[in-house]
Amino acid sequence: MTTDTKATETKAFEADVSRLLHMMVHSVYSDKDVFLRELISNAADACEKLRFEAVSHPELLADDPK
Repeated sequence: MTTDTKATETKAFEADVSRLLHMMVHSVYSDKDVFLRELISNAADACEKLRFEAVSHPELLADDPK
């Protein structure tokens, strides 16, 4: 029996945020208000998930020393 070892290659990802936002607003969402509502809703969901996870992992809410 042989074992295959595969090397892992890590690549950096860079994005032009202003261009991405422009594409999202003009392509996916027909109205800027809809985009903003979705953005706020997603942020609220992320905060709620963090709060829920922090119940069992309080270190998630600890201050970042950096």
